[in-house]
Amino acid sequence: MNTFKSKYGNALEIGHLIGGEEVFEGGVLERRNPSDCEDLTARFPEASKETVRRAAQAARKAFEEWSRTPAPVRGGVLMNFASVLTREKETLSRLMVREIGKTLKEARGDVQEAIDTAVFFASEGRRLYGQTVPSEMANKELFTFRRPLGVAGMITAGNFPIAVPSWKIIPAVLTGNTVVWKPSEDSPALSYVFVRLFEEAGLPPGVVNVVFGGGKDSTGQWLIELMDEGLLNKFAFTGSTAVGRQIGEVAGRNLIRPTLELGGKNPLIVLADADLELAVEGAWWSAFATGGQRCTSAGNLIVEESIYEEFKRRFLEKTESTVVGNPLLYDDLTYGPFMNERLFQRWSEHYRWGEQDGAKLLFGSGRITSSNPYPRFKGDPDAGIFGTPTVWEAAPGMRQFEQEIFGPTINLVKAKDLEQALEYANAHPYGLSSAIYTNHRHSAYRFKVGIKAGMSSINNSTVGAEAHLPFGGIRGSGNGTRESGVWVIEEYTYWHAVNEEYSGRLQLAQMDTAYAQAREATDWARLLGLQEIVR
Repeated sequence: MNTFKSKYGNALEIGHLIGGEEVFEGGVLERRNPSDCEDLTARFPEASKETVRRAAQAARKAFEEWSRTPAPVRGGVLMNFASVLTREKETLSRLMVREIGKTLKEARGDVQEAIDTAVFFASEGRRLYGQTVPSEMANKELFTFRRPLGVAGMITAGNFPIAVPSWKIIPAVLTGNTVVWKPSEDSPALSYVFVRLFEEAGLPPGVVNVVFGGGKDSTGQWLIELMDEGLLNKFAFTGSTAVGRQIGEVAGRNLIRPTLELGGKNPLIVLADADLELAVEGAWWSAFATGGQRCTSAGNLIVEESIYEEFKRRFLEKTESTVVGNPLLYDDLTYGPFMNERLFQRWSEHYRWGEQDGAKLLFGSGRITSSNPYPRFKGDPDAGIFGTPTVWEAAPGMRQFEQEIFGPTINLVKAKDLEQALEYANAHPYGLSSAIYTNHRHSAYRFKVGIKAGMSSINNSTVGAEAHLPFGGIRGSGNGTRESGVWVIEEYTYWHAVNEEYSGRLQLAQMDTAYAQAREATDWARLLGLQEIVR
């Protein structure tokens, strides 16, 4: 690693991390601060398929020893890691503000989630329980054990560059697996520092290997293809549904069960009996936190028609208070820039969809620039890529109602009652997060049993996660696997059943079992004189 001066601090010149060594191979890519493109944050190489293959081979070699390391000792490394992350929380948070454009408040939350995850799984090293199972044979015992899968390939998105990798990497290494990780090209410096801190905490070389580069026809694609070479035993991915389907196809033909955390079009319902002030605040945060660049961001805000106009008025007033700008220079922002040009172009496209499909634009004007100003912008709008908070009136069947937009956009949708609101809430291909605002317990119950989603909130936003609760979706949002909490352990282990014979002879279950034999039945009705009553 080398450093050199850039506009807002030092930039890193970094290489792939393979077997504990830094490897400078491949064409050089750059990452620039999305709030100010004059600020270079990192230079890093793009891995070839051969470089990715070497990383997998290094992981396979490290697996031999790491998988035999006692689980409580592996958990001890995680406890050290939690302490190291706590020590460096502010440094990581400020680097995150600079590298991906999050507000400082959200960046601190991102790092804290990794700390919480490390603390949680550190103790799980002493709780990787199997079971003692009674045998049907004498002088024989049965056991079950959790075993690591092997080498896990991982690809993560850049919107949560510390938290999301921790959801995958920490439980994977806790359970004895090793990792080849392709982080987002939007967060190379954060990813590099994350792994170096993990090694400082005592993680042996080669347990986590990092290969940098792009996705399609690049490093990410090469990593996926290693499943066909038999070099990976597990794959975990956070990103788009389209790429998740491709990974699922490759994993399926190799009999690998992937962890797929994909997109969302998350509904938030507001009923007439809701606390409107609370609902407006929750809906606003669900729509515009992280500039809508979350898989759990609210996509459709479905409001009961009797309060629709009043709610719309209040929500638009709240939207007008949204402050956008450069989070390196200002603390009091709702959100900062788009992470990259690709996400901005995708977001911009939905303005054309809305016009073509007949949606009504209530607020928003696209990209913020000096020639297209936004009154609550702070900083230089031409230095990065920033979008206005955008609100539409839309309806089921429109593309922006059904497709993930991944930017600061929300649709207002009118529903006549809870039943229609639930129908609308499920009228899209996804099933990740969801929320309802109501003070009626039966309405909350009907929502919980009627919504098609992996996660639901009652009187809370669609965004946010805790380190000990399962995270994931169904339908187009995932394949039913989960991250976080004890449930994720199932994704990185297999059950090993063991029977141990002490009799000194071959005993055959089902064939040599001394099954209990029933005796001749007693006619209790006749004995008790109850025949007529029984008839």
